[in-house]
Amino acid sequence: MIIYLTRHGQTTGDIENRYGGDYDDHLTDIGKQQSAQLAERLSNKGIGLLFASPLIRTKETATVIAERLSLVTNIFDDFRERNSYGILTGMTKDEALQKYPDQIQILKDVRATVEGAEEYASFQQRIINALATISQEQVDRIAIVTHGGPMRLIFRDILELGEIDVDDCAFAVLEADNDTYTLLDKSGITIKKQLS
Repeated sequence: MIIYLTRHGQTTGDIENRYGGDYDDHLTDIGKQQSAQLAERLSNKGIGLLFASPLIRTKETATVIAERLSLVTNIFDDFRERNSYGILTGMTKDEALQKYPDQIQILKDVRATVEGAEEYASFQQRIINALATISQEQVDRIAIVTHGGPMRLIFRDILELGEIDVDDCAFAVLEADNDTYTLLDKSGITIKKQLS
């Protein structure tokens, strides 16, 4: 099976410089344009199923893709973003720094957990299980609209390729074979720190 693992477009929280995570924001006009460009790039790939996280920004991105590919969007709850920011969620970064400077320090370790956030181990298991479940579908090619956090975890912990930067509407092409995943291609994703 081939999996097109994609990220949603630009959001209102991005331009307002907010801590996102499971903050449920909308696409901007630019995000909608990015989604249309992504849909066009995916239009000739033979994708038979489309999945999306339940958050608004991924559903809005998936809707654009679904219309272009004549598919229905299937909501897959476990591909939602990690609640990485806990009590910081939805705050502007300036406001959070003034109110919770100690929690901001914790964010420097991707596996650490700020107050009220989802534990990294729980998030990791959720994404591993979600990817395994999706891989059982009886189609040759699927697309998943998800978030930067799940994509980073897949590169870090499943593909073991290291840390990445992920642009809006970036995508990775993975081959799934019996719980083994191979990166075939990527667009808008930069591997910035290889695992040793």
